[in-house]
Amino acid sequence: MSKPERITEAAGEFLVGGVKMPRPFRIRRLGHFGVNVADPEKSRDFYCRLLGFRVSDPLDFGPRLPEDRRGSVGTTVGYFSRHGTDHHSFVFFPKGAYAVLNPHSLKPSGTINQITWQCGSLQEVSDAFDWFSKRGKPIRRAGRDLPGSNWHFYPPDPDGHTNELYYGIEQIGWDGYSKPREMYGVRYTKPPTLPHKSEYTEVMQASADGIPIEKGLRAAEAGGEEKYDVGGIFLARPFKIQKIGPVRLFAENMEAMVSFYRDDLGFAVTEEVKYKGHACVFLRANTEHHSMALYPLKLREELGLRADTTLMSFGLQLGSYQQLKDAVAFLKSNRVTIKTLPPDLFPGIDYCAFAIDPDGFAFQLYYYMEQVGWDGKPRPAALRPKIDNAKWPEAVEGRSDTFLGEPFLGPLG
Repeated sequence: MSKPERITEAAGEFLVGGVKMPRPFRIRRLGHFGVNVADPEKSRDFYCRLLGFRVSDPLDFGPRLPEDRRGSVGTTVGYFSRHGTDHHSFVFFPKGAYAVLNPHSLKPSGTINQITWQCGSLQEVSDAFDWFSKRGKPIRRAGRDLPGSNWHFYPPDPDGHTNELYYGIEQIGWDGYSKPREMYGVRYTKPPTLPHKSEYTEVMQASADGIPIEKGLRAAEAGGEEKYDVGGIFLARPFKIQKIGPVRLFAENMEAMVSFYRDDLGFAVTEEVKYKGHACVFLRANTEHHSMALYPLKLREELGLRADTTLMSFGLQLGSYQQLKDAVAFLKSNRVTIKTLPPDLFPGIDYCAFAIDPDGFAFQLYYYMEQVGWDGKPRPAALRPKIDNAKWPEAVEGRSDTFLGEPFLGPLG
């Protein structure tokens, strides 16, 4: 039997793995995120020693720069880092060097390096690339990135934030090694002809070619002595990042931004909140209450956040309420600025705090995210707990979706 056509133009339907969908792809989750920073080494201390990300690979932008600029931009090395087995879930690149290659990074929306969403297959990424192209939507680049090995393309949103749709990121296993540089081989600048050989075949071929596949990078633990009991495991800090996101953006054009994430990327609007007359919109890619939140730009100054970026915050979900409390105390003891913001701005999350990094970016620490079921309805606001940021309780009540959602796979350390 022949395979059915994946695209039915007349009906406006697409077959995604045999399922009729309004787009030729379906985003599953936030895969990774990145920012451009003034001093990656100073940032590395914050992100790795204090927050617990581990460097999977460095990236030196120096060889890509014009010779006459290499000595004038400061450090040229940035980092890919991870909290789990994905090659990277968070990247931080040197803004001076990066601005030479990508002048857009000088804009407020360009302080965010990328917002990256995982699709379910290489076929989906390829079909999504074609769909965006045929509709005349801008695409900044496409192909396969190394380090990381993920297939992708980059469509910007209306305010200029670089989004990435991808499939197939490299996994780092129990031994902690990333792929060696010798395995990078061909660099792709567009989606490949399908079907493509598997990752397993690529690894086996590299081994047959005599490439020492065990000679990648393994980062040393940056946190010091493992002295904190976290769920029965000794770790170097009293908490563990379990999941990344949501991403919160200040938007110049709320209507166009909502349209992009809802209509182009396929997110569902979970809820809209009015805060002091400002309409804030919360969208989800999976069952979490929101993986993207959009706020009017006018709110930025009112909330006292960094004035030259459109990033309101980047979320880091911790394993428990106890870890959240311990994380706040730990970071304060290390002289990190901790902020609290009005709970009304974060429906679906109860207790949270914001750690401010050396560049002034806000990282939202939380433990609970409301989950949305098959009917697509969030919990009514009247049934949510009332949050008093001035006094957190010793313990909180469990709810039907406490500890649910995307789980963390593998050991904590």
